[in-house]
Amino acid sequence: MADISEDWGVDVDRGPDWLFLKLKPGRDVDDVADRIWSVADRHFVYRLVLEMDDVGMLPSRLMGQLVLLQKRVMQRQGSLRLCGLSNQCEQALHMCRLDQALPNYGNREDAVMGSRRPHFSRA
Repeated sequence: MADISEDWGVDVDRGPDWLFLKLKPGRDVDDVADRIWSVADRHFVYRLVLEMDDVGMLPSRLMGQLVLLQKRVMQRQGSLRLCGLSNQCEQALHMCRLDQALPNYGNREDAVMGSRRPHFSRA
């Protein structure tokens, strides 16, 4: 596991044309986008799947970091996909109208294939 900030960690797994980053959350989210970008840059891979199974909540600052990362990835003609978000986190993205820009998938295989799982009830 690598550290991506003072108290965040990440497990990095490389697949064909994709980089899988399993996030281990901490408290300070201010430079998470920079740190993840640094990992992608070291691998020269800009198609990223962030495995979010261990992320219990998505505060607005973390959403902002994900949007910043998404913009950088798009500038390199890459792709950023999330997987493993809890229903609560997925709802938070939806409420902020970020669920289209930051799509969530059931697992890394679905993320790579672009196969969406059924979403939470928006009722």
